[in-house]
Amino acid sequence: MAAYLLNICRDISDRKAIEEYWRNASATYTGKAKVLAAYTPFEILEGDVPVWGVVAVEWPSMEEAKEWYYGEGYQTVKKLREGVQDNICILVEGGWVPMEARMPPAGFIGS
Repeated sequence: MAAYLLNICRDISDRKAIEEYWRNASATYTGKAKVLAAYTPFEILEGDVPVWGVVAVEWPSMEEAKEWYYGEGYQTVKKLREGVQDNICILVEGGWVPMEARMPPAGFIGS
């Protein structure tokens, strides 16, 4: 089943460094994943956290996305953005969970 990597960029402190990351990152997933959106116009419909940009990438499976993310190639490139980009990165499996099965895990904050 397809999986989706969502990267929500909240701030960038060093434009030159992040541009170096952008120049190198795509080579690590080209031919393996499909970029659905990358820093295109967006609108926050709910919530009030700062968002500078959004990236959405489709992978054939969670396993392939994890192999890429934790793999040596991307981990080397990822170091270029560490400390210069504040972001949230989420990997989510495509699909649908029935309503009756949608409960947060025990101990989840807010439950």
